[in-house]
Amino acid sequence: MTSPAPVHPVDEVPPVRQLAAFGLQHVLAMYAGAVAVPLIVGGAMKLSPADLAYLITADLLVCGIATLVQCVGFWRFGVRLPIMQGCTFAAVSPMVLIGTTGGGLPAIYGSVIVAGLAIVLLAPVFGRLLRFFPPLVTGTVILIIGVSLLPVAGNWAAGGAGSKDFGEPKNLGLALFVLLVVLGVQRFAPVFLSRIAVLIGIAVGLAVAVSFGFTDFGGVTDADWLGISTPFHFGAPAFHASAIVSMLVVALVTMTETTGDLIAVGELTGRAVEPRSLADGLRADGLSTVLGGVFNTFPYTAYAQNVGLVGMTRVRSRWVVAAAGGILVLLGLLPKLGAVVAAIPAPVLGGAGLVMFGTVAASGLRTLAQVDFKDNHNLTVVAVSVAVGMLPVGVPTVYEQFPDWFRTVMNSGISAGCLTAIGLNLLFNHLPAKGASVPEAGGLPAGGGEQGVEQSREEVV
Repeated sequence: MTSPAPVHPVDEVPPVRQLAAFGLQHVLAMYAGAVAVPLIVGGAMKLSPADLAYLITADLLVCGIATLVQCVGFWRFGVRLPIMQGCTFAAVSPMVLIGTTGGGLPAIYGSVIVAGLAIVLLAPVFGRLLRFFPPLVTGTVILIIGVSLLPVAGNWAAGGAGSKDFGEPKNLGLALFVLLVVLGVQRFAPVFLSRIAVLIGIAVGLAVAVSFGFTDFGGVTDADWLGISTPFHFGAPAFHASAIVSMLVVALVTMTETTGDLIAVGELTGRAVEPRSLADGLRADGLSTVLGGVFNTFPYTAYAQNVGLVGMTRVRSRWVVAAAGGILVLLGLLPKLGAVVAAIPAPVLGGAGLVMFGTVAASGLRTLAQVDFKDNHNLTVVAVSVAVGMLPVGVPTVYEQFPDWFRTVMNSGISAGCLTAIGLNLLFNHLPAKGASVPEAGGLPAGGGEQGVEQSREEVV
């Protein structure tokens, strides 16, 4: 008898108990970012508390559906890797501008629907661009993703941007405590517990936070038990040309960011992303964005913070993240459960975020270790790309005097660094160089031939 073919770790289905624990861990890692977008946009438009609550529950519901589509997949939709989906921050500024200059939410949703359809149509084109993402580029992009997320964890650790007690020692002390718990569990606990170190750290941190008065669960009492999002709750979508153009720029940015995230997860899980699977993943992004426009929420993309969690826990099953998607659907349908998760104070998330986001950056360095930096310009590619990617992170107002479309692209450190890395790799390693036909002592053409740049990703990995 022939033995059954081994199951790839991505396709393994853990026991239900582990599915629930690992899935909840993913939800907690992305929850703050997921609800931030509707809070920012709704707050800028001065929506009522009831409308804000509606935006949040709608967002969580579609986050869950989008994650299930991406992880489980159907037909040509979904990359079938452990990828969490959430609202993209790249769309915040354009949506605030659209919503506050007379278009309102209907104009936002009209532009979001068009952008989603455009992503679905452009997905195969982006899939063919995968050859422009060798380890030199992907490692640089993954490094930028991780480093650009660290300020988010820093803001959480200090108490949350805009909070009255921002930066107080008690907040940083709580974040440090959570960080130490996560590290201690990862180092000394049994294997299963070490894989849910973030979840344990958040649970222990929350218990300490409640006992010391960092948070309360008063909002849980006020929340409804059941909340169902209905299509076009805020009115029929309106299609304004200027709004659509700005959202199409956002679509290109999110496709670039998602491409980097999908490649990163592919390398972390040992299942390399191919042109077809990349197109399937982007197509799922587009479908989720269309659903966002219909069900009163916003554009969707892969969440980089959960990429770090995959690398940190080494749990590669896509069904774990699918379980997280199911939990998000429940949170979207049961606002009272969502209020419980929302009660977790920012410093608790900050302590866990420092480990997760740092893991993403370290994964980028691991990928770059495959690249040859001797006698070529690869170090320049990495150096300039990281510098350009970190510029808007370190100086958020650096592009304030530029046009809106330029700011939409370049204010995202991930897209700015990704585009720079692709361009410089083409410049230094693909365009013919002077004297390229003259072999050097090692038998390589002058100025190129780096390991992991001309080779395919499959050969390198």
